Amino acid sequence: MRKITAKSIVFITGAFVTNACWDEWRAYFEINGYKTIAPAWPFKNGTAADLRSRQPHDTDLAALTLTELTDHYASIVSRMPEKPIVIGHSLGGLITQIIVNRDLAAAGVAIHSVPTLGVFPYEYSFIKAGWKSLGLFSSLKKTYLMSFKDWQYAFVNEMSLEEQNTAYQQFTIPESKTVARGALTTAARVDYKKEHAPLLFTAGSIDNIIPAHLNYRNYKKYAKNNSVLAYREFQGRNHFVLGQTDWKNDAEYILNWLKAT
Repeated sequence: MRKITAKSIVFITGAFVTNACWDEWRAYFEINGYKTIAPAWPFKNGTAADLRSRQPHDTDLAALTLTELTDHYASIVSRMPEKPIVIGHSLGGLITQIIVNRDLAAAGVAIHSVPTLGVFPYEYSFIKAGWKSLGLFSSLKKTYLMSFKDWQYAFVNEMSLEEQNTAYQQFTIPESKTVARGALTTAARVDYKKEHAPLLFTAGSIDNIIPAHLNYRNYKKYAKNNSVLAYREFQGRNHFVLGQTDWKNDAEYILNWLKAT
């Protein structure tokens, strides 16, 4: 069993939002003694407004693949002075699992994670919330921008209209359809039998796009070996968990798990 001693954290952003969604989380963990970074995806440096202004003709982002994105973060993690803790949300949770599987991290936390290959996402709410990002009936040369209506269902369900609109304006950005499709291919593969660094899954009871049942099936896919593997479902959490008013409860749980593991 590996004791977590690392004091560096790499936060990995999911799809559809800017890396600014980690700002409060970074401040919280830094107050608690960690050094943190939250690097943007390739071609996503800028504010939400800047990135939306490129829609739909940001051809560099449109051509980005999941393999390239994963290697981007793996390279950042590999250059750290120590093996860092990696914390990822949504698609960032999938990438976190891959990085942990490559033995590049001291520990991993997958928050409301997109599932790795072999965990088929058959849940209706997942399909309803996410199928448009695959671009099945549109050009892969153009990026995809989630509409406000889709954002309300996929991310911020059960929040007030004012909160939903503020979050949309502040964080929502265009996305690569090729990255989204990559999550259904071997680019999302991990070895479930391999021993790995401590890995925590967290899920939300009202998350539509990544329902808790899907997270739990992902967690259960891993073999029971000498590795530390944990799962926790939080009540009242939608997919905008990083920015919900009680986000600090989730962050505190993760912090305590890291300290205790």
